[in-house]
Amino acid sequence: MALSAMSSLSLNTSRDSDSTSPGQPIPMPNHPFSEEIPLMANLNFPWHSLRLCPPIAAPCPALGWAQAQLIHTLCPTPSFLLLLVSAALWCRWFLPAWQVRACPDPMEEMQKTVELLSLWDKCVEGASGAPALAGPCLAGNRLNLDVYPDGCCHFLRLLKEQREEVVQVEFLRLSSNDCLIGTTLDSLPHLQHLKSLVLKGGHARDQFGSCQRGSLTSLPQDFGKLKCLTHLDLSFNRLSTLPSSILYLPSLHVLLVSHNSLVALPEDFGCLSKLTFFSAMKNQLTDLPQSIGELSMLQTLDLSDNVLQLLPEEIGNLHNCKELVLSGNCLSSIPDSLANLKSLRELHLHSNFLVTVPASLASLPNLSRLDLQNNCLRAVPAEIQALPFVDLHGNPLGETEPSLQAGESSARGLRKLSCRLRKHSFPVTSEGCKVVLPCDIHFYFPAGAVSDPLRIQFRVLEPDPQWVKLRHHDVLLSRVLELQPHGVKFQQEVQIWMPFVRPRTLHEHEVVVRTFSGQSWSDLRTRVKEKRGLMMAHCSVLHFSWFLVVGRLVQDECEVPAEGTLLFSRMDPDIKVIFPPGVTEEPRRVKMQVLHVPAEVIDEITANAGCRASPLLCLSQDSLVDFLNPVTIQLPLPPGITGLNLDQLRLRLLHGDLEGQTWDDITSQVELKFTHIYVMFEVTHFSWYWLWYTTKTCIEGIAKKVYERLRLYQVNFIALQRKRDPEQVLLQCVPKHKVDPVLERLQNRYQGPEPSDMVEMFEGEQFFAAFERGISIDMDRPDCVDGRLSFIFYSHLKNMKEVYVTSPVDRKGQAVKGQVSFYRGAVPENIPEDASRRRKGADSLWLATLPIKLPQLKPRCDENPGPLCGFSFPPLNLGNAETGYLTQANLLSIARRVGSDWQTIGLNLGLTYQQIERIGHNNRDDLDKQILGMLFSWAQQNSEDPDCVSKLITAMKESGRQDIADEVETIIDLGRQKYSESIRRVGLEQESSTEDSAIAMM
Repeated sequence: MALSAMSSLSLNTSRDSDSTSPGQPIPMPNHPFSEEIPLMANLNFPWHSLRLCPPIAAPCPALGWAQAQLIHTLCPTPSFLLLLVSAALWCRWFLPAWQVRACPDPMEEMQKTVELLSLWDKCVEGASGAPALAGPCLAGNRLNLDVYPDGCCHFLRLLKEQREEVVQVEFLRLSSNDCLIGTTLDSLPHLQHLKSLVLKGGHARDQFGSCQRGSLTSLPQDFGKLKCLTHLDLSFNRLSTLPSSILYLPSLHVLLVSHNSLVALPEDFGCLSKLTFFSAMKNQLTDLPQSIGELSMLQTLDLSDNVLQLLPEEIGNLHNCKELVLSGNCLSSIPDSLANLKSLRELHLHSNFLVTVPASLASLPNLSRLDLQNNCLRAVPAEIQALPFVDLHGNPLGETEPSLQAGESSARGLRKLSCRLRKHSFPVTSEGCKVVLPCDIHFYFPAGAVSDPLRIQFRVLEPDPQWVKLRHHDVLLSRVLELQPHGVKFQQEVQIWMPFVRPRTLHEHEVVVRTFSGQSWSDLRTRVKEKRGLMMAHCSVLHFSWFLVVGRLVQDECEVPAEGTLLFSRMDPDIKVIFPPGVTEEPRRVKMQVLHVPAEVIDEITANAGCRASPLLCLSQDSLVDFLNPVTIQLPLPPGITGLNLDQLRLRLLHGDLEGQTWDDITSQVELKFTHIYVMFEVTHFSWYWLWYTTKTCIEGIAKKVYERLRLYQVNFIALQRKRDPEQVLLQCVPKHKVDPVLERLQNRYQGPEPSDMVEMFEGEQFFAAFERGISIDMDRPDCVDGRLSFIFYSHLKNMKEVYVTSPVDRKGQAVKGQVSFYRGAVPENIPEDASRRRKGADSLWLATLPIKLPQLKPRCDENPGPLCGFSFPPLNLGNAETGYLTQANLLSIARRVGSDWQTIGLNLGLTYQQIERIGHNNRDDLDKQILGMLFSWAQQNSEDPDCVSKLITAMKESGRQDIADEVETIIDLGRQKYSESIRRVGLEQESSTEDSAIAMM
């Protein structure tokens, strides 16, 4: 940020500022280098490339020192070094002491700058050959190796080759997903100067796209020798108990063990007397040790998303605690001792089972937020309700406790939980509960389903054909629901209701919930009902894994005993299978499916040759052994054929394998018996059976084509551009019968060419969209493969994506006429051989091409745009008077520290992926503008939300930016302090005025 641009900005954190307070606007005196400073913001610099080179010193709030350090890394000119020194001297000469406490000494900084430049030169020299990691990784006293897939290997190599430098490291980051993390741990105690250690997992993903936890289950015993360690992050690992060596770290201030499997904390946990921040969110903690009250210096305690049922009274001894987060647990009450936390500012208790809260919480002098959402509170003390900062949404306030009559279902008395957006878990106790997810998925846990408190985690995933295996003629009707923990068996059945899209051919398909055991998919007994306009699939399970809703061919099944039985088809009562006595020694399960074949499909492929075919019959069993006696199958004659006009020489009985790959004429191998409308024959094993009536002698090839055609969907591609913003393009693959309704719904907001010609695709087939002829997209998108957008076609789901396109062509003088082409992906498994052959070769992969036109750009700025051209920052005051405000200047100060994490922070702040992509596209050449666009877009959307500042702090923590979260909290602390001082000042003035009046009356 240029100094000239900062000259008019204020750093006020409260509306009432003293003339001598730290919130005073910073004057900008004349400086000999003031002409050069605005040029710094105009440099086109790849800020993200320096992600592994952390700032040498903390940033100065006046000059944006972090930016200056990043710029001078690629601008090693003597004049620029003089500029840095002069700027630092200016800070020390003209700013108050409170504002320069983070500014580096200019001479020391110049020396560090020269060292950093030499390291960068070494990195650049090694870029053409083997990776020269020593330069960018080992920067001063910092070593960041968590982003390298083999970071532990590099650490061990550096320790061997540069031992003297490595043992002086104070800040170290490693990935616990690294296979060498165990060997590396044994070397860490040699780093006696280590102050901050991050050993997080989550750097790798599994086949379902979820973050994999690290492999840490313990720490070496001599880990306690790190006497200087103040910050330890062990999140996203597999710790079931807290390593005992941690208790021997006397200087530890910050400890993070989130996203592990901790079930308890050690009894002597209170010996970490210097701990100020502790986070154990998303574990399995059921209780807390009494010694937790001995953490006298603890300021932040985050125990959210565990299964805590009780809190010890000793928790009231945390007199310095400012933030206590207990959300998402199983608490039904909280101890009265919480009223002793006089320093407490935020208390988060949402998503528990609280039935009462102590009125004494209202007396906490510094409390500014009390979150009691989604509990079981039917009555709240008047003192609590009167608090302006309490949130009681989602509670049954004023409702009476339901009284169950004799014989009435106990389900009506269960607690009901409603999970809000961005929540991914909920607790379950032995009392049972009802749960509603934001995606309208419902659960019913009966009382006694679990004996001990359990936290259920859930995710809704996009289906991936690599592991979502559909059978022939299946249609996918929902996304995939993952429920964890996997494999945990409930003591009573848990009921699940999943919404789904109604299948088009409902009379031929039945809806079932399909679950994945880790090895294979199986169908559950499913009931379907309509609920509030939504079609819901209901099933009951004893364990959790992955679930989805599919439409399969109507399936009839029966148990075949040794005495024999009879199986009819619900789809066609004329189709039946007769099992005679003695057909099997052991009972076996038999399934039947029937698929009707439209006459127009046969006519289209046979060119109206007069062919007719009966319904397709598929028979399967759970045994690999053939039947002992022949089984009789009855099929209806093809349409229009009866015993009166039947020519037996034209009748063909075809047998196909279960995959439909091969069809054989078995007419001569079986004895066909005819009635007026039926054909009967005997078999000993099961598969596909198909009766044809034709003059053709070789019907097998035609049958393969017809069967393939029954599995294909006719689709069209559309590519539309938003009328107000042509750079926003909507791509969609639409089944043929839905094209007109979709275009009619989009015509008011989008415009573009006519849909493509009709093409045919299989259910679950992958295809790609590639922008060509001068148009491109962001290659960093997670769904972008080799520069192309990846799609999966499912006939009943939306195959749609909106993207922002750009062009390397200068559009100031001309429009860009490009195109988007659609191509097939890998050949799906188990498709007919003919279809597989047609999908080989470059030309056969092409599906369609549609034109895209980007209009000529109109000039938006002056000939010499400033560094913030295109941005306007309206006055902002985020927060409230009691907690302090974040102003425009504060956001600008925060923006200078964000760096390449801006997209992650934006998503955690609640911005959509489309908003993030749009901001990145509009400011693709300037990281500063991307960061500012993200922050101010969020600020303007949430300017009326009194809790927006706490949401900003939470988002920074979730993004791994504890440093920025601390900065925001510092600003808020200052604002709260000034507010309290102003209230106290007003109170004294009123008191003095009252005394003066009393004296005058005497």
